[in-house]
Amino acid sequence: MKVGLLYSRIRRDEKLLLTELRERGHEVAKIDVRKEQFNISEPPAAFEDVDIVLDRCLATSRSLYTTRFLDAYDIPVVNSADTADVCADKVKNSLALEQAGVPTPNTEVAFTTDSAMKSIKKFGYPCVVKPVVGSWGRLMAKIDSPAAAEAILEHKATLGHYQHKVFYVQEFVKKPGRDIRVLAVDGEPIAAMTRSSDHWLTNAAKGADAEAFELDDRAKELVQKASDAVGGGLLGVDLMETGDDYTVHEVNHTVEFKALNNAVEKDVPAAVVDWLETKANGDAKVAEATA
Repeated sequence: MKVGLLYSRIRRDEKLLLTELRERGHEVAKIDVRKEQFNISEPPAAFEDVDIVLDRCLATSRSLYTTRFLDAYDIPVVNSADTADVCADKVKNSLALEQAGVPTPNTEVAFTTDSAMKSIKKFGYPCVVKPVVGSWGRLMAKIDSPAAAEAILEHKATLGHYQHKVFYVQEFVKKPGRDIRVLAVDGEPIAAMTRSSDHWLTNAAKGADAEAFELDDRAKELVQKASDAVGGGLLGVDLMETGDDYTVHEVNHTVEFKALNNAVEKDVPAAVVDWLETKANGDAKVAEATA
């Protein structure tokens, strides 16, 4: 098959995928989205004859618009524009999980500092304020006092982008010093790891220690439901342990997996490419049937 790889920077994750694809004899078109122009009726030449496109864009805006164009061109893309749209926005993410009956941290959204303060007071201290768009734990704040709340909200209110004036306030979940990242394809787990840290943020990007984790049936059930809630695809589902259950706090659509690949025995990029092959073959059969 011919795979189009959307990117703006080739990181370790993309190198692992490129190596696996090429070793299997697949043709790869590396497509730097910064150099492309997308016409509303005709796809760029870079996408000619591709069987499937894999979105690995770093910038959320590029991911959202490029996948939307590819959907309009009827070019199969992982993940779809609809899935990207839900996963890229924490508000949409939380709403999708809640509506699907997936346990997720209680969250409120406010549009002024005064109403955001009311939400914070409802949750009590500590609670968490997050940007509606963002990754790697950036610009997230644990609020421990009214003074800290006022300072954080004032800071956000003075930032220029309208998204900073959408105040996403969430209950603080007391987790056991770790969370769980699951890489899944259409809800089927490939592998999972714990990310442990003394800091309240346990992102691997912030230096958390990663170890392999064996999912139980309940965790597998929630991964499937969370994947379905956002539209399926190649996803990173993040869970936190809450006593004898879990809560799903986020689903990621351009998921990184290099830390997971180092933590588990399974060959993660090989499993991802297995799924891509199946996905591309399935889309090709659908296209033939409707031609």
